[in-house]
Amino acid sequence: MTKEKSTLNEELQSSTETEASSEGIEEVFAEAEAVTEENVETNPEDSRIQELEIKLQDAENRYLRLQADFDNSRRRARIDLEAAQKYRAQSLITNLLPALDNFERALQVEPENEQTKSLLQGMDMVYRSLTEALKGEGLEAIEAVGHPFDPHMHQAVMQVEDSNFESNVVVEEFQKGYKLKDKVIRPSMVKVNQ
Repeated sequence: MTKEKSTLNEELQSSTETEASSEGIEEVFAEAEAVTEENVETNPEDSRIQELEIKLQDAENRYLRLQADFDNSRRRARIDLEAAQKYRAQSLITNLLPALDNFERALQVEPENEQTKSLLQGMDMVYRSLTEALKGEGLEAIEAVGHPFDPHMHQAVMQVEDSNFESNVVVEEFQKGYKLKDKVIRPSMVKVNQ
């Protein structure tokens, strides 16, 4: 009987351990399910938060790009306005240049009598006041004769060999050139020494 009792005790103990271990397993499964349910419940929130964070980053990037584009367009508009103000008189001056040329040609005529002399003096006064007004707007004549040839400021229409001038120096000016501030509006037509 003692043998049977000990076997029964062992069986009872092993069944208790099995029950305890199965109860432990069930508890572990229950905890795992609870954690999974929590994850399922929090995962949609986490994924929604991540999605919103991505959308926020995209919106911030678009905002920064728009702001940079706006700043660039404002800067371009300011530069265009400054250039328009700087060269506002260019079209008027360009239209007046042939009149200046005609004045210069007329003033080179030798007066034959007193009436022609007084007429030339009046033309000279008009020419001077016109050139002063144009200088006030930033017009300057380009120096040519005796200066080195500069293709940005001079337009060579002839070449000669003259021992009185160095090579590549302007010998004669056929038509006066002009700059408006820092911009050449008409290059000088010149004869250049080879």
